Amino acid sequence: MAHSPLIGVLALQGGFEAHAKMLRRLGAEVREVRVPADLEGLEGLVLPGGESTTMTLGIEREGLAEPLRELARSGAPILGSCAGLIMLDSEHLGLMDMRARRNAFGRQAKSFEADLDVAGLEGGPLRGIFIRAPWIEEHGSEVEILARVDGHPVAARQGEMLVVAFHSELSDDDRLHGQFLEAVARRRSGVA
Repeated sequence: MAHSPLIGVLALQGGFEAHAKMLRRLGAEVREVRVPADLEGLEGLVLPGGESTTMTLGIEREGLAEPLRELARSGAPILGSCAGLIMLDSEHLGLMDMRARRNAFGRQAKSFEADLDVAGLEGGPLRGIFIRAPWIEEHGSEVEILARVDGHPVAARQGEMLVVAFHSELSDDDRLHGQFLEAVARRRSGVA
């Protein structure tokens, strides 16, 4: 790459710092996104974990919903983690043909870790950290399920949008973020 890709991380609430740190470690330039102007020039976007209701209110307050939809429709790769998965579903930003179930595995006390075989991710199982995690309750035919826990979909892709119900940014394993940056590089080079 001629220069580092410019990646946005939605920074209204939640665990955006951990994503930013991991992306920087992988060589990306990171911009925190709080208002629509922060989306200008981005080559990809991460929607972090956090509290989906609070994020929804922040997106509405800042007028970010339609600009986020436009960025996704432009083909920019998007990674949604935990609450980010919820934000991309049909009942929130409406960008993925799926419906998430919030807190599907239970409240904070039911948090857990699991080794996941994620389709298309090389190098063996990925450690998923599940904190008040959702799962994908329903999905359309355009959505490819990449991993499951106890039969429930917890990772999926639709076009250039990748969502996970867990927090890979809290582990030392940066393969998921690396795969996201590879999608950004392919788009930059014109190879879809």
